[in-house]
Amino acid sequence: MKFEHLIEVNDPLNPLIDVLSVEQVWRGLVLRAESPKLFVPHLDESTIDERSDNGFRRRLRYGELVVEDRVELDPMRSVRYRVAAQQDIAESSLTMTIEQPTEDTLFVRFQYEDSHDAATDEANAMYDEFRRSAYVESDIDTIGMLRELAQQGRLDALLN
Repeated sequence: MKFEHLIEVNDPLNPLIDVLSVEQVWRGLVLRAESPKLFVPHLDESTIDERSDNGFRRRLRYGELVVEDRVELDPMRSVRYRVAAQQDIAESSLTMTIEQPTEDTLFVRFQYEDSHDAATDEANAMYDEFRRSAYVESDIDTIGMLRELAQQGRLDALLN
């Protein structure tokens, strides 16, 4: 399954929402990767066990399920999560890319991809529709949390 969607962060036609900077959105996306429990309430535990210049490896525990992934950082541009095939989990990825087509507009593009073939995608069509809906809701919540964190000033001094 391949799926992507765009969430508008800054809308110059809506004066009721606070404008976020690219830097604030970047810091928030990195915070989501480093402290996912802020964004995923049903996550029991998250540990980072290996860091490099361009990312880190994590272990996420949801009850008995443990998922290992690698987070790749392209500063001020994108955060990519890569999950290798493990146990009953297929290889997959999520990329969150900051897009600023004009000075006044700002978006985050969410791109999901798994390693299922066309036949598996067809067999899972109804299930995948639920997954797409859940992804959109989760991503809307992510941007909402970034707004809350920005209002609290928590995205202004997190990263150098």
